[in-house]
Amino acid sequence: MFKDKTIVIGVTGGIAVYKVCDLVSRLKKLDANVKVIMTKSAAKFVSPLTFQTLSAGKVYTEMFEYLDHWDVEHISIAKSADVFLVAPATANVIGKIRHGIADDMLTTTIMASTAPKVIAPAMNTNMYMNPIVQDNMKALKEMGYMFVEPDSGYLACGDVGAGRLTENENIIAKLEEVLNPHKPLAGKTVLVTAGPTQESLDPVRYLTNHSTGKMGYAIAKKAVDLGARVTLVSGPVNIEKPAGLEKFIGIKSAVEMFEAVKGELDNNEIVIKSAAVADYRPISVADNKIKKKEGNLNIELERNPDILKYIGEHKGDKILVGFAAETENILYNGKRKLESKNLDFIVINNVKEADAGFGFDTNIVVFLDKNDVQKEFGKMLKEEVAGEILKKIVELTAEKQ
Repeated sequence: MFKDKTIVIGVTGGIAVYKVCDLVSRLKKLDANVKVIMTKSAAKFVSPLTFQTLSAGKVYTEMFEYLDHWDVEHISIAKSADVFLVAPATANVIGKIRHGIADDMLTTTIMASTAPKVIAPAMNTNMYMNPIVQDNMKALKEMGYMFVEPDSGYLACGDVGAGRLTENENIIAKLEEVLNPHKPLAGKTVLVTAGPTQESLDPVRYLTNHSTGKMGYAIAKKAVDLGARVTLVSGPVNIEKPAGLEKFIGIKSAVEMFEAVKGELDNNEIVIKSAAVADYRPISVADNKIKKKEGNLNIELERNPDILKYIGEHKGDKILVGFAAETENILYNGKRKLESKNLDFIVINNVKEADAGFGFDTNIVVFLDKNDVQKEFGKMLKEEVAGEILKKIVELTAEKQ
């Protein structure tokens, strides 16, 4: 599995260090070349000799050890890595990596490495949920660092919650994904809609909603990462376009989005409609700015095209995913939309939940498919929600083959 691959493991101080001993042993049995760097704190939990025996190689702990041959060790180790894993990763080392602090062998080497980096956090649940730690992890993810999220349960300190180092099987699976990337959507064509629409009232005003496009853009990026040829139809947002798109179509109004989707529908096998499209638009748009007058202003609205319904009626054997942003009767309304729009599955979220819905980096969603299979997720970053959506789509494409 890992033959001819070098995995550098940075071990930091925490009770979970003992689990990494087993991880090193298992990686060696999978033919990996394992190099271990330990912080001084880690060495207080497990002796470097233990890791030296298990890895069948030198364990690196000090920046300025006597060298028996000329070699700038942190540079040579950094260059040798096919992947760099930090496990267990404490709040301290996560913060240092995020801010570019290189004050020991581990942090100096990881700064010098251009290899993919995987971080497996382990700490007290209150530390893990601390906004500072969460912000550090979010920033690292945006820089391309990958995380294997901790498990929830009973912790060594006696607390119960998220923070326990995940099982070694999950870490090995992540390393395999990084070293032997599988592109399950290679060659598949995916159409994603994202962002809000804007319905003009006059030359300076319009009707819109709170959508930022973060969810749709995260889906488009993940689909590209999985090998898909992605067309993104987007309303006005302040987000950089994902790299690697097949096509990008910028629109403003619901009618423009409808026309763009109709034009691209036959070219795509999978459609993910995450855009928050206005249901109504003004019947007439004023040529000049509407001036303020005494009394109320009445604006007559008409229905916009139902884009999702149109796709459902013309989808053929395409996979169609919709979203439902609800404020009441969440599952009931989501199921009605699933059935009425002929969706394969729907992503439902309660926009009244804290840290969920429009404008947030996180979301809390429920998946419901046409077979009435329901799956609930806790609060996750929208990038993680995108991963779960694409994982479900991969499963559906496999069923169709």
